[in-house]
Amino acid sequence: MTVMFERLLFFFRRALRNMRQSPFLCAAAVATLTLSLSIVAFFAIIVFNVETLTARWSEEVQVVAYLDAPPPPQVLAERAEQIRQLPGVAGVEVVSREQAFERFRSRLGQHGDLLDGVDPQILPASLEIALEADYRNPQGVESVVAALQARGDLGELRYAQDWLQRFEAFLGLLRLIGLVVGVFLFFATLFIVSNTIRLTLFARREELEVMALVGATPMFIKLPFIIEGALQGLAGGLLALAGVYLAHLLFLREGLGTLLFAVGGAEVLFLPPAHLATLLALGLFLGVFGSLGALRKFVRI
Repeated sequence: MTVMFERLLFFFRRALRNMRQSPFLCAAAVATLTLSLSIVAFFAIIVFNVETLTARWSEEVQVVAYLDAPPPPQVLAERAEQIRQLPGVAGVEVVSREQAFERFRSRLGQHGDLLDGVDPQILPASLEIALEADYRNPQGVESVVAALQARGDLGELRYAQDWLQRFEAFLGLLRLIGLVVGVFLFFATLFIVSNTIRLTLFARREELEVMALVGATPMFIKLPFIIEGALQGLAGGLLALAGVYLAHLLFLREGLGTLLFAVGGAEVLFLPPAHLATLLALGLFLGVFGSLGALRKFVRI
């Protein structure tokens, strides 16, 4: 165990020495990783907050069944209980004509007095049917609506089908953009890191040739460079997280928060711990595999 630790410490020191001998190349690699991971983190914050907002919107997805001629209260309660037992239904709220009228008045705000003298019976009673989370999508809503229509004892059904379709299309587009941006940055960063390590190897090619001639194994030659790439990736990830968090505190939280508030959102959230760990792991992965890609040109693996 002690021998293995000493070997790892030796390779780690060699990696640090390589980085000190090529400070400009090392700084270029770390800066590239930091910039790329910062862009990924910024986009992840936007996607995370938009998905949080849309998840909150989805909680309001419901089916409204209007009752032109409400049955007696006992029959209506039994009907609501039967609907609660349908797959995908989370709850049913009975809204009387008087309640619907008061809701309408409250929505008018200071102009609510316009309804003075108007008979509340002009508005229909309704059943507001809340849906379970797995059914808050076009397919789930359609299945619930089909079950309600099959009953034959309900009036008009409204469930904002067009809004649901636009909602699903928007989320799909957002995820597609994130995937395209992520893949582009991944390969661009991998290419830059690999070429940065390759320049370091080229500058030290004579030393590597001598090491190979005196019997150094491929692993002995390449491991310090792999550790160097890992350190660069980890440094880039930490710097990206620090920079994005600072930007989040200084302007992103307020700027994006204003936009989200305008569409019914709340405070802009920073990335959760799982996302932060993923970003650091991505930096480590880019550094290691960028080094491996460069080493294939100089050392047989």
